[in-house]
Amino acid sequence: MKILFVASESTPFAASGGLGDVIGSLPAALKKASPEDDIRVVMPLYGNMDPAWREKLTYLTNKQIVLNWRNQYCGVFSLVYQKVTYYFLDNEYYFKRGQLYGEYDDAERFAFFCRAVIDLLPTIDFFPDILHAHDWQAALSIIYLKRKYGLMERYADIRTVFTIHNIQYQGKYGFNILNDVLDLMPSDRNTVECGDCANLMKGAIVCADRVTTVSPTYAKEILSPKFSFGLDGVLHLYEGKLSGILNGIDRGYYDPAKNPELPKNFHVNDMTGKAVCKEELQKKLGLPVKPETPIVAMITRMVDAKGLDLVTLAADDLLEDDVQLVILGTGDYYYEDYFWHLADRHRDNCRVILKFDKVLAKQIYAGADLFLMPSRSEPCGLAQMICSRYGTVPVVHETGGLYDSIKDAGCEGGGNGFTFASYSAWDMLYAVRNAMNCYRDHAAWKKLVRRVMTTDFSWDSSAKEYLKLYASL
Repeated sequence: MKILFVASESTPFAASGGLGDVIGSLPAALKKASPEDDIRVVMPLYGNMDPAWREKLTYLTNKQIVLNWRNQYCGVFSLVYQKVTYYFLDNEYYFKRGQLYGEYDDAERFAFFCRAVIDLLPTIDFFPDILHAHDWQAALSIIYLKRKYGLMERYADIRTVFTIHNIQYQGKYGFNILNDVLDLMPSDRNTVECGDCANLMKGAIVCADRVTTVSPTYAKEILSPKFSFGLDGVLHLYEGKLSGILNGIDRGYYDPAKNPELPKNFHVNDMTGKAVCKEELQKKLGLPVKPETPIVAMITRMVDAKGLDLVTLAADDLLEDDVQLVILGTGDYYYEDYFWHLADRHRDNCRVILKFDKVLAKQIYAGADLFLMPSRSEPCGLAQMICSRYGTVPVVHETGGLYDSIKDAGCEGGGNGFTFASYSAWDMLYAVRNAMNCYRDHAAWKKLVRRVMTTDFSWDSSAKEYLKLYASL
């Protein structure tokens, strides 16, 4: 098969979150599972790409892309990474910005990107069997393919998959830009119309041959108004083509035995390095060095969906225990302010770092004992998988991918973490204290950590599920 991923970001080139992690690792996992398949990825060439990667790009060609009355340059660069060909579409007016998203003209930027993807297929002489688009920024590639190119012979046999990574972000715009900016006809209005606006994610759901989400439970949850952000009616209508496949992580990138960022490496058969990582983390953050005191960590965007409202209710009670709390992240001012003052109130056992720091994040994953993810909703979640890789036991709310990946262990059970079902601060606190009680039982804790570290969160099984999905098309 020939498979083309269309996405707005990918590690290690330019990424802002989980989508980038998926696009940076799933194509390689597919190639590993099925070496005869031709797997390629196309994304924008952002101005803030690391110069070390930019220097490795090969210029291929350029083309003028027509989007309604606009006629814009598009350069095409390529790079082979992990045996997968990546294409980077260059237009400095649209993509040489300080950030990936959040610009006033995002609709126009990603309409250009999606139109360029379709227009460039003959230029690069690659017509895929499967076009797999991710999130609203890539939604128009499927809409254009279906509504504008579907009757052309070379495009007619392309089958499409659309993956929803987070249904909260849908690409909603006024109908006034339907033709002028998005280059859609009045006859296309029904395709994207949802409520009183044009909704690009809705349009991709309508036009795609298959729709996936990033966990089986999330695929069920988004059929409910509680989780769908207004798209439950559309998803019920197209439920027959909806499924969920759990994400994985890049086990090579997140490997405590090899990561150079750690004070001392370790693996499941020799955990002495984890004790060193904990001690060095306490020293680095100015916490008392107490090997018997559990460190509870959070690495998170500080927004409502991450369950921080529960943490604000229970944090002071938690910090009365013999525990150290470490929080890394940025987000809403309310939460940043709250946690800053929380750390000020509990100077002996709480540290809050209000920034995004990849190196420190790995050191926290490695040095902590427990990892708290009380998310109100979580399409998949990667942090619970990453912390497990580092022998840090997750405590999670039973929702979305957290429910699919983490099962409650108790202290003698066979699970790989601690969970709470009700979205309640006190249920969350109860789960954390259960985990802390288990931590103090050294023999049981050692068995649990081993089970957590050996849980298979690789892409291997997920890649096979995607390949089955593609083959069915």
